[in-house]
Amino acid sequence: MGKGLRSIRKARGWSQDRLIFEMERYARERLIDVAATASLKTYVSEWENGKRTISARYAEILRPLLGVTDAELRGEPEQAAEQRADGYEDLLSRIDSARSISDSMVKTFFDQTELLRTMDREMGASSLIDQMAGHLGRMEDALTFAVLPGTRRPIATALAGAATLAAWQALDAGSVERAWRHYELAKRAAQDADSPLYLAHAMGEQAYVLRDAGRPGMAVELIRDAQRTHPERHSPRLQAWLSAAEAELCAAAGMGDDARRALDRASATLPDGEEARDADMASIFLNGGHLARWRGNVLALLGDGAAMEELYAALNTVDGSFVRARSGLHSDLVQAHLARGELDEARSHLQQARLLANRTGSVRFRRRVELLTGRL
Repeated sequence: MGKGLRSIRKARGWSQDRLIFEMERYARERLIDVAATASLKTYVSEWENGKRTISARYAEILRPLLGVTDAELRGEPEQAAEQRADGYEDLLSRIDSARSISDSMVKTFFDQTELLRTMDREMGASSLIDQMAGHLGRMEDALTFAVLPGTRRPIATALAGAATLAAWQALDAGSVERAWRHYELAKRAAQDADSPLYLAHAMGEQAYVLRDAGRPGMAVELIRDAQRTHPERHSPRLQAWLSAAEAELCAAAGMGDDARRALDRASATLPDGEEARDADMASIFLNGGHLARWRGNVLALLGDGAAMEELYAALNTVDGSFVRARSGLHSDLVQAHLARGELDEARSHLQQARLLANRTGSVRFRRRVELLTGRL
């Protein structure tokens, strides 16, 4: 295999260092984990000298990077390579496999996303990165070779929901660029699926990246653009979610009147009852209790004394499995008590917020806890 790699590299006029640079660039753009540069230098030397076999993981990088087949990487004789045909046989095989994906397989994709969502909610995102990357990779691969719309749309819908979840997990883990790229993947998949609901939801969550990056005004523009994306096809619960998100982002931008108007729209749009899941998309959790927590958060950001009642009511009713949400509630209560000069109460809630943030490994919430600690 090494002789094939060496000849291919030299035919391009690349040094080993250039090959390693291109491998790292390729992997970085596609969020693929590779060994450190020093280790890659050892690997390339051993691959080319026949002392190490190129693993499947690195072969998957080298093939598209160099535009070669497995046979060429292995340095097989020309005749053997020709017997493997010119790539069409393999392409058609993968297209046929994607075409045969059944409704039950798409349901499996959704079920796996739901399992990862539950694990994330209770345990945090940091331990799920590899599982989520593999899950997304399988769906992306299926979508790549799905030709006809009837096959593509269900896969794309599943991918849009999973990529949005993966983005939120990456943001929670402090991997901002990975989060942004996953949101872009979710938006492309939602467009492929012809699903304005998933598109608007991905745009709405992506706005939080801008808010956290110090661009609250741009975040408000993006969330409003999400609301204008085929609103006639949005579900009432999604409309309420988008309005509540707009309220929070407006509060962060210092737009108090806009924030309150958005909260009013969220309350008016949200369906009655205790049901929190949206029937049209599994990504949305929102009922009256969740909205009360959101309202309390917005009012706390605005320094409104009414936040206290809303937040304590939400704390008493929040589902115990929503660990990050509870950390956020305690953080909101710290902010509300600080606004009233009640330092002992603020310290008590800060301790709870810190414990819960540490439990889930949330970098995002730990950062917020540290900012609040600086105010005490």
